Amino acid sequence: MKGPPDAVAATPVAAAPRKETWREALFNRRMLICVFTGFSSGLPLYLLINLLPAWLRTEGVDLKTIGFFALIQLPYTWKFLWSPLLDRYALPLLGRRRGWMLITQVVLLLAIPMFGVLNPTADIWAIVALSTTVAFFSASQDIVLDAFRREILPDAELGLGTSIHVNAYRISSLVPGALALILADRVPWSTVYVVTALFMLPGIALTLIANEPLLVKGRPRTLREAVVEPFHEFITRNGWRAAVTVLLFIFLYKLGDSMATALATPFYLDMGFTKTDIGVIAKNAGLWASVIGVLLGGLWMVKIGINRGLWLFGVVQLVSILGFAWLAYVNQPDRLLLAFVIAFEALGVGLGTAAFTAYIARATDPRYTATQFALFTSLAAVPRTVVNASTGWIVERTGWLDFYLLCTLLAIPGMLLLLRVAPWGDDPIKGHPR
Repeated sequence: MKGPPDAVAATPVAAAPRKETWREALFNRRMLICVFTGFSSGLPLYLLINLLPAWLRTEGVDLKTIGFFALIQLPYTWKFLWSPLLDRYALPLLGRRRGWMLITQVVLLLAIPMFGVLNPTADIWAIVALSTTVAFFSASQDIVLDAFRREILPDAELGLGTSIHVNAYRISSLVPGALALILADRVPWSTVYVVTALFMLPGIALTLIANEPLLVKGRPRTLREAVVEPFHEFITRNGWRAAVTVLLFIFLYKLGDSMATALATPFYLDMGFTKTDIGVIAKNAGLWASVIGVLLGGLWMVKIGINRGLWLFGVVQLVSILGFAWLAYVNQPDRLLLAFVIAFEALGVGLGTAAFTAYIARATDPRYTATQFALFTSLAAVPRTVVNASTGWIVERTGWLDFYLLCTLLAIPGMLLLLRVAPWGDDPIKGHPR
Protein backbone atom coordinates (compact mmCIF):
# COMPACT_ATOMS: atom_id res chain seq x y z
CA MET A 1 0.00 0.00 0.00
CA LYS A 2 3.00 2.29 0.24
CA GLY A 3 3.09 5.01 -2.40
CA PRO A 4 6.25 6.12 -4.23
CA PRO A 5 7.92 8.88 -2.17
CA ASP A 6 9.21 10.81 -5.18
CA ALA A 7 6.15 10.93 -7.41
CA VAL A 8 5.35 14.35 -8.85
CA ALA A 9 1.88 15.69 -9.56
CA ALA A 10 0.40 19.04 -10.48
CA THR A 11 -1.84 19.09 -7.40
CA PRO A 12 -1.59 17.51 -3.95
CA VAL A 13 -4.68 15.41 -4.57
CA ALA A 14 -6.45 14.23 -7.69
CA ALA A 15 -9.38 16.40 -8.76
CA ALA A 16 -12.74 14.74 -8.16
CA PRO A 17 -14.69 14.09 -11.38
CA ARG A 18 -17.91 15.26 -9.67
CA LYS A 19 -18.94 16.86 -6.43
CA GLU A 20 -19.08 14.41 -3.53
CA THR A 21 -22.19 13.94 -1.46
CA TRP A 22 -21.80 14.36 2.29
CA ARG A 23 -22.02 10.58 2.70
CA GLU A 24 -19.20 10.03 0.21
CA ALA A 25 -17.12 12.72 1.89
CA LEU A 26 -17.69 11.24 5.34
CA PHE A 27 -17.17 7.57 4.55
CA ASN A 28 -13.92 7.51 2.63
CA ARG A 29 -10.37 6.43 3.37
CA ARG A 30 -9.12 10.00 3.84
CA MET A 31 -11.51 10.54 6.76
CA LEU A 32 -10.28 7.32 8.41
CA ILE A 33 -6.72 8.59 8.10
CA CYS A 34 -7.80 11.85 9.80
CA VAL A 35 -8.97 9.79 12.78
CA PHE A 36 -5.48 8.37 13.25
CA THR A 37 -3.65 11.68 12.67
CA GLY A 38 -5.85 13.40 15.24
CA PHE A 39 -5.42 10.74 17.91
CA SER A 40 -1.66 10.54 17.47
CA SER A 41 -1.32 14.32 17.49
CA GLY A 42 -3.43 14.92 20.59
CA LEU A 43 -2.12 12.21 22.91
CA PRO A 44 1.29 13.72 23.84
CA LEU A 45 -0.12 17.23 24.15
CA TYR A 46 -2.91 16.14 26.51
CA LEU A 47 -0.35 14.21 28.52
CA LEU A 48 1.46 17.51 29.09
CA ILE A 49 -1.60 19.65 29.84
CA ASN A 50 -3.78 17.10 31.70
CA LEU A 51 -1.85 14.17 33.15
CA LEU A 52 1.36 15.99 34.05
CA PRO A 53 -0.37 18.75 36.11
CA ALA A 54 -2.53 16.15 37.90
CA TRP A 55 0.56 14.09 38.74
CA LEU A 56 2.46 17.14 40.01
CA ARG A 57 -0.50 18.41 42.06
CA THR A 58 -1.05 14.97 43.60
CA GLU A 59 2.59 14.88 44.65
CA GLY A 60 2.32 18.26 46.38
CA VAL A 61 3.75 20.65 43.77
CA ASP A 62 2.31 24.17 44.17
CA LEU A 63 0.02 25.82 41.60
CA LYS A 64 2.53 28.50 40.67
CA THR A 65 5.10 25.88 39.63
CA ILE A 66 2.48 23.89 37.75
CA GLY A 67 1.40 27.05 35.91
CA PHE A 68 4.96 27.79 34.84
CA PHE A 69 5.14 24.26 33.41
CA ALA A 70 3.18 25.68 30.49
CA LEU A 71 6.54 27.05 29.28
CA ILE A 72 7.70 23.52 28.47
CA GLN A 73 5.29 23.70 25.54
CA LEU A 74 7.38 26.41 23.83
CA PRO A 75 8.32 23.98 21.01
CA TYR A 76 4.68 24.22 19.84
CA THR A 77 5.22 27.97 19.51
CA TRP A 78 8.59 27.84 17.77
CA LYS A 79 8.10 24.78 15.55
CA PHE A 80 8.06 26.94 12.42
CA LEU A 81 11.82 27.43 12.93
CA TRP A 82 12.64 23.83 11.97
CA SER A 83 9.58 23.09 9.81
CA PRO A 84 11.46 24.09 6.59
CA LEU A 85 13.75 21.11 7.19
CA LEU A 86 10.72 18.80 7.05
CA ASP A 87 9.46 20.54 3.90
CA ARG A 88 12.83 20.30 2.16
CA TYR A 89 14.33 16.95 3.18
CA ALA A 90 13.02 13.39 2.91
CA LEU A 91 14.40 10.46 4.87
CA PRO A 92 15.63 7.38 2.96
CA LEU A 93 12.65 5.29 4.04
CA LEU A 94 8.90 5.90 3.72
CA GLY A 95 9.13 9.29 1.98
CA ARG A 96 9.13 12.98 2.87
CA ARG A 97 6.12 12.92 5.22
CA ARG A 98 5.91 9.36 6.55
CA GLY A 99 9.62 9.11 7.33
CA TRP A 100 9.47 12.05 9.75
CA MET A 101 6.18 10.78 11.15
CA LEU A 102 7.76 7.45 12.09
CA ILE A 103 10.81 9.00 13.80
CA THR A 104 8.79 11.38 15.96
CA GLN A 105 6.26 8.73 16.96
CA VAL A 106 8.89 6.17 17.97
CA VAL A 107 10.73 8.74 20.11
CA LEU A 108 7.48 9.64 21.88
CA LEU A 109 6.70 5.96 22.44
CA LEU A 110 10.07 5.58 24.21
CA ALA A 111 10.12 8.91 26.07
CA ILE A 112 6.70 8.94 27.75
CA PRO A 113 7.34 5.94 30.09
CA MET A 114 10.43 7.71 31.47
CA PHE A 115 8.18 10.02 33.52
CA GLY A 116 7.31 7.04 35.70
CA VAL A 117 10.84 6.66 37.04
CA LEU A 118 11.07 10.30 38.25
CA ASN A 119 10.02 11.88 41.55
CA PRO A 120 8.28 15.30 41.29
CA THR A 121 9.75 16.53 44.58
CA ALA A 122 13.33 15.39 43.96
CA ASP A 123 13.63 15.40 40.15
CA ILE A 124 11.69 18.48 39.12
CA TRP A 125 14.37 19.71 36.69
CA ALA A 126 14.67 16.26 35.11
CA ILE A 127 10.89 16.34 34.64
CA VAL A 128 11.21 19.75 33.00
CA ALA A 129 13.87 18.40 30.59
CA LEU A 130 11.87 15.28 29.75
CA SER A 131 8.67 17.30 29.30
CA THR A 132 10.47 19.67 26.93
CA THR A 133 11.76 16.69 24.92
CA VAL A 134 8.26 15.23 24.64
CA ALA A 135 6.94 18.66 23.61
CA PHE A 136 9.64 19.04 20.93
CA PHE A 137 8.96 15.70 19.27
CA SER A 138 5.20 16.14 19.68
CA ALA A 139 5.44 19.53 17.94
CA SER A 140 7.58 17.99 15.20
CA GLN A 141 5.02 15.24 14.74
CA ASP A 142 2.33 17.92 14.44
CA ILE A 143 4.29 19.66 11.68
CA VAL A 144 4.36 16.61 9.48
CA LEU A 145 0.89 15.31 10.40
CA ASP A 146 -0.67 18.68 9.56
CA ALA A 147 1.15 18.77 6.22
CA PHE A 148 0.25 15.14 5.51
CA ARG A 149 -3.43 15.75 6.24
CA ARG A 150 -3.57 18.96 4.18
CA GLU A 151 -1.94 17.23 1.21
CA ILE A 152 -4.36 14.30 1.09
CA LEU A 153 -7.57 16.36 1.51
CA PRO A 154 -9.27 18.16 -1.40
CA ASP A 155 -10.37 21.71 -0.57
CA ALA A 156 -14.02 20.60 -0.42
CA GLU A 157 -13.17 18.14 2.37
CA LEU A 158 -11.03 20.48 4.48
CA GLY A 159 -13.79 21.37 6.93
CA LEU A 160 -15.00 17.80 7.41
CA GLY A 161 -11.53 16.26 7.49
CA THR A 162 -10.33 18.85 9.98
CA SER A 163 -13.40 18.25 12.15
CA ILE A 164 -12.73 14.52 12.26
CA HIS A 165 -9.06 15.21 13.04
CA VAL A 166 -10.08 17.55 15.88
CA ASN A 167 -12.62 15.01 17.11
CA ALA A 168 -10.00 12.27 17.33
CA TYR A 169 -7.61 14.81 18.84
CA ARG A 170 -10.06 15.46 21.66
CA ILE A 171 -10.91 11.77 22.09
CA SER A 172 -7.20 11.12 22.64
CA SER A 173 -7.48 13.27 25.78
CA LEU A 174 -9.42 10.42 27.40
CA VAL A 175 -6.20 8.41 27.65
CA PRO A 176 -4.07 10.81 29.75
CA GLY A 177 -7.09 12.71 31.11
CA ALA A 178 -9.43 9.85 32.08
CA LEU A 179 -7.97 6.35 31.78
CA ALA A 180 -4.60 7.37 33.22
CA LEU A 181 -6.20 9.21 36.16
CA ILE A 182 -8.40 6.24 37.00
CA LEU A 183 -5.39 3.94 36.82
CA ALA A 184 -3.40 6.33 39.05
CA ASP A 185 -5.78 5.52 41.95
CA ARG A 186 -5.02 1.81 41.54
CA VAL A 187 -1.51 1.26 40.12
CA PRO A 188 1.89 3.00 40.37
CA TRP A 189 2.56 6.05 38.21
CA SER A 190 5.24 4.12 36.32
CA THR A 191 2.56 1.72 35.03
CA VAL A 192 0.28 4.66 34.19
CA TYR A 193 2.90 6.22 31.91
CA VAL A 194 3.72 2.91 30.19
CA VAL A 195 0.05 2.32 29.39
CA THR A 196 -0.29 5.89 28.11
CA ALA A 197 2.75 5.49 25.84
CA LEU A 198 1.34 2.33 24.23
CA PHE A 199 -1.45 4.42 22.72
CA MET A 200 1.12 5.84 20.30
CA LEU A 201 1.07 2.50 18.47
CA PRO A 202 -2.02 3.23 16.30
CA GLY A 203 -0.26 6.29 14.86
CA ILE A 204 2.81 4.22 14.08
CA ALA A 205 0.61 1.65 12.32
CA LEU A 206 -0.91 4.41 10.17
CA THR A 207 2.54 5.64 9.22
CA LEU A 208 3.60 2.19 8.06
CA ILE A 209 0.53 1.38 5.92
CA ALA A 210 -0.62 4.76 4.54
CA ASN A 211 0.30 6.06 1.09
CA GLU A 212 2.79 8.89 0.80
CA PRO A 213 1.12 12.07 -0.55
CA LEU A 214 2.03 13.05 -4.08
CA LEU A 215 4.51 15.90 -4.29
CA VAL A 216 3.50 19.32 -5.60
CA LYS A 217 5.18 21.10 -8.49
CA GLY A 218 7.05 24.11 -7.21
CA ARG A 219 7.96 22.58 -3.87
CA PRO A 220 11.27 23.80 -2.31
CA ARG A 221 14.39 22.43 -3.99
CA THR A 222 16.90 24.17 -1.71
CA LEU A 223 17.00 24.86 2.00
CA ARG A 224 17.09 28.60 1.36
CA GLU A 225 13.93 28.39 -0.71
CA ALA A 226 12.26 26.26 1.96
CA VAL A 227 13.04 28.92 4.58
CA VAL A 228 12.36 32.14 2.63
CA GLU A 229 9.57 31.45 0.15
CA PRO A 230 6.79 30.35 2.56
CA PHE A 231 7.04 33.66 4.42
CA HIS A 232 7.50 35.71 1.25
CA GLU A 233 4.45 34.13 -0.37
CA PHE A 234 2.25 34.75 2.68
CA ILE A 235 3.28 38.39 3.11
CA THR A 236 2.92 39.28 -0.58
CA ARG A 237 -0.31 37.31 -1.17
CA ASN A 238 -2.61 40.16 -0.14
CA GLY A 239 -0.14 42.69 1.28
CA TRP A 240 1.60 42.94 4.63
CA ARG A 241 -1.35 44.62 6.40
CA ALA A 242 -3.66 41.74 5.53
CA ALA A 243 -0.96 39.28 6.62
CA VAL A 244 -0.59 41.01 10.01
CA THR A 245 -4.38 40.98 10.48
CA VAL A 246 -4.53 37.25 9.79
CA LEU A 247 -1.69 36.56 12.25
CA LEU A 248 -3.37 38.70 14.92
CA PHE A 249 -6.62 36.79 14.43
CA ILE A 250 -4.82 33.44 14.72
CA PHE A 251 -3.28 34.59 18.00
CA LEU A 252 -6.52 35.90 19.53
CA TYR A 253 -9.28 33.54 18.36
CA LYS A 254 -8.44 30.76 20.86
CA LEU A 255 -6.87 32.92 23.59
CA GLY A 256 -9.81 32.89 26.00
CA ASP A 257 -10.66 29.21 25.88
CA SER A 258 -6.97 28.23 25.92
CA MET A 259 -6.43 30.09 29.18
CA ALA A 260 -9.69 28.72 30.59
CA THR A 261 -8.59 25.10 30.13
CA ALA A 262 -4.93 25.59 31.10
CA LEU A 263 -5.50 24.61 34.75
CA ALA A 264 -8.70 22.61 34.30
CA THR A 265 -7.55 19.52 36.19
CA PRO A 266 -6.13 21.44 39.20
CA PHE A 267 -9.36 23.50 39.16
CA TYR A 268 -11.50 20.36 39.45
CA LEU A 269 -9.29 19.09 42.26
CA ASP A 270 -9.56 22.40 44.12
CA MET A 271 -13.36 22.28 43.75
CA GLY A 272 -13.29 19.02 45.74
CA PHE A 273 -13.57 16.41 43.00
CA THR A 274 -11.51 13.23 43.27
CA LYS A 275 -9.23 11.97 40.53
CA THR A 276 -11.76 9.24 39.76
CA ASP A 277 -14.50 11.89 39.51
CA ILE A 278 -12.39 13.75 36.99
CA GLY A 279 -11.55 10.59 35.07
CA VAL A 280 -15.08 9.18 34.92
CA ILE A 281 -17.31 12.28 34.93
CA ALA A 282 -15.32 15.29 33.78
CA LYS A 283 -13.63 13.65 30.83
CA ASN A 284 -16.32 11.26 29.63
CA ALA A 285 -19.14 13.80 30.01
CA GLY A 286 -17.64 15.74 27.16
CA LEU A 287 -16.93 12.77 24.91
CA TRP A 288 -20.27 12.40 23.14
CA ALA A 289 -20.85 16.15 23.06
CA SER A 290 -17.50 16.47 21.34
CA VAL A 291 -17.98 13.53 18.98
CA ILE A 292 -21.46 14.55 17.87
CA GLY A 293 -20.86 18.31 17.92
CA VAL A 294 -17.59 18.28 15.99
CA LEU A 295 -18.90 15.76 13.47
CA LEU A 296 -22.01 17.86 12.86
CA GLY A 297 -19.80 20.93 12.69
CA GLY A 298 -17.73 19.37 9.93
CA LEU A 299 -20.81 18.40 7.99
CA TRP A 300 -22.25 21.89 8.47
CA MET A 301 -19.05 23.44 7.14
CA VAL A 302 -19.46 21.41 3.94
CA LYS A 303 -22.75 23.28 3.51
CA ILE A 304 -22.24 26.69 5.17
CA GLY A 305 -18.51 27.18 4.57
CA ILE A 306 -15.60 27.83 6.91
CA ASN A 307 -16.32 31.54 7.45
CA ARG A 308 -19.83 31.03 8.82
CA GLY A 309 -18.46 28.16 10.91
CA LEU A 310 -15.93 30.51 12.51
CA TRP A 311 -18.73 32.90 13.48
CA LEU A 312 -21.30 30.40 14.72
CA PHE A 313 -18.92 28.02 16.47
CA GLY A 314 -16.89 30.90 17.90
CA VAL A 315 -19.94 32.22 19.74
CA VAL A 316 -20.61 28.81 21.31
CA GLN A 317 -16.90 28.56 22.21
CA LEU A 318 -17.01 31.94 23.97
CA VAL A 319 -20.19 31.20 25.94
CA SER A 320 -18.85 27.80 27.04
CA ILE A 321 -16.12 29.51 29.09
CA LEU A 322 -18.82 30.89 31.39
CA GLY A 323 -19.57 27.32 32.46
CA PHE A 324 -16.28 27.26 34.37
CA ALA A 325 -17.22 30.54 36.05
CA TRP A 326 -20.55 28.99 37.06
CA LEU A 327 -18.79 25.98 38.58
CA ALA A 328 -16.39 28.29 40.44
CA TYR A 329 -19.34 30.34 41.74
CA VAL A 330 -21.07 27.24 43.12
CA ASN A 331 -17.71 26.15 44.63
CA GLN A 332 -18.72 22.66 45.67
CA PRO A 333 -18.34 19.20 44.07
CA ASP A 334 -21.66 18.97 42.22
CA ARG A 335 -21.10 16.06 39.82
CA LEU A 336 -24.17 16.79 37.68
CA LEU A 337 -23.12 20.41 37.20
CA LEU A 338 -19.58 19.29 36.40
CA ALA A 339 -20.88 16.94 33.71
CA PHE A 340 -22.97 19.71 32.13
CA VAL A 341 -20.15 22.27 32.17
CA ILE A 342 -17.65 19.85 30.65
CA ALA A 343 -20.09 18.67 27.98
CA PHE A 344 -20.87 22.22 26.92
CA GLU A 345 -17.18 23.17 26.93
CA ALA A 346 -16.36 20.14 24.79
CA LEU A 347 -19.06 21.12 22.32
CA GLY A 348 -18.11 24.80 22.12
CA VAL A 349 -14.35 24.49 22.06
CA GLY A 350 -14.50 21.45 19.76
CA LEU A 351 -16.63 23.30 17.21
CA GLY A 352 -14.46 26.42 17.42
CA THR A 353 -11.26 24.41 17.02
CA ALA A 354 -12.65 22.55 13.99
CA ALA A 355 -13.50 25.76 12.13
CA PHE A 356 -10.27 27.45 13.23
CA THR A 357 -8.03 24.59 12.10
CA ALA A 358 -9.89 24.36 8.77
CA TYR A 359 -9.26 28.10 8.31
CA ILE A 360 -5.55 27.61 8.96
CA ALA A 361 -5.38 24.71 6.49
CA ARG A 362 -7.14 26.81 3.85
CA ALA A 363 -4.63 29.62 4.40
CA THR A 364 -1.62 27.50 3.38
CA ASP A 365 -0.03 27.39 -0.05
CA PRO A 366 0.27 23.75 -1.25
CA ARG A 367 3.95 24.29 -2.11
CA TYR A 368 4.89 25.16 1.48
CA THR A 369 2.35 23.23 3.52
CA ALA A 370 4.54 22.17 6.45
CA THR A 371 6.20 25.55 7.01
CA GLN A 372 3.13 27.76 6.68
CA PHE A 373 0.94 25.37 8.66
CA ALA A 374 3.63 25.30 11.37
CA LEU A 375 3.87 29.10 11.36
CA PHE A 376 0.13 29.54 11.84
CA THR A 377 -0.29 26.80 14.44
CA SER A 378 2.82 28.02 16.28
CA LEU A 379 1.25 31.42 16.65
CA ALA A 380 -2.01 29.82 17.77
CA ALA A 381 -0.03 27.92 20.43
CA VAL A 382 1.43 31.08 22.00
CA PRO A 383 -1.51 31.51 24.42
CA ARG A 384 -1.18 27.87 25.49
CA THR A 385 2.53 28.30 26.23
CA VAL A 386 3.68 31.82 27.05
CA VAL A 387 0.35 33.35 28.16
CA ASN A 388 -0.84 30.28 30.05
CA ALA A 389 2.34 30.29 32.13
CA SER A 390 0.80 33.19 34.06
CA THR A 391 -2.52 31.46 34.78
CA GLY A 392 -1.43 29.98 38.13
CA TRP A 393 -0.18 33.41 39.23
CA ILE A 394 -3.47 35.03 38.15
CA VAL A 395 -5.63 32.45 39.95
CA GLU A 396 -3.70 32.83 43.21
CA ARG A 397 -4.44 36.58 43.17
CA THR A 398 -7.95 36.73 41.72
CA GLY A 399 -9.54 33.40 42.57
CA TRP A 400 -11.13 30.97 40.14
CA LEU A 401 -14.33 32.96 39.45
CA ASP A 402 -12.68 36.22 38.40
CA PHE A 403 -10.13 34.26 36.39
CA TYR A 404 -12.80 32.64 34.23
CA LEU A 405 -14.63 35.95 33.75
CA LEU A 406 -11.33 37.40 32.50
CA CYS A 407 -10.95 34.46 30.08
CA THR A 408 -14.42 35.23 28.69
CA LEU A 409 -13.49 38.86 28.04
CA LEU A 410 -10.26 37.82 26.31
CA ALA A 411 -12.26 35.72 23.83
CA ILE A 412 -14.06 38.77 22.40
CA PRO A 413 -11.26 40.49 20.34
CA GLY A 414 -10.71 37.40 18.19
CA MET A 415 -14.41 37.31 17.33
CA LEU A 416 -14.33 40.98 16.31
CA LEU A 417 -11.46 40.32 13.88
CA LEU A 418 -13.72 37.95 11.94
CA LEU A 419 -15.16 41.07 10.31
CA ARG A 420 -11.82 41.47 8.51
CA VAL A 421 -10.44 37.97 8.00
CA ALA A 422 -13.60 35.88 7.50
CA PRO A 423 -16.64 37.99 6.55
CA TRP A 424 -19.95 36.19 6.99
CA GLY A 425 -20.70 34.00 3.97
CA ASP A 426 -17.75 35.31 1.96
CA ASP A 427 -15.69 32.13 1.68
CA PRO A 428 -12.77 32.29 -0.80
CA ILE A 429 -13.02 29.93 -3.74
CA LYS A 430 -9.46 28.69 -3.90
CA GLY A 431 -8.39 28.66 -0.32
CA HIS A 432 -6.63 31.89 0.64
CA PRO A 433 -7.96 34.12 3.40
CA ARG A 434 -8.85 37.66 2.49
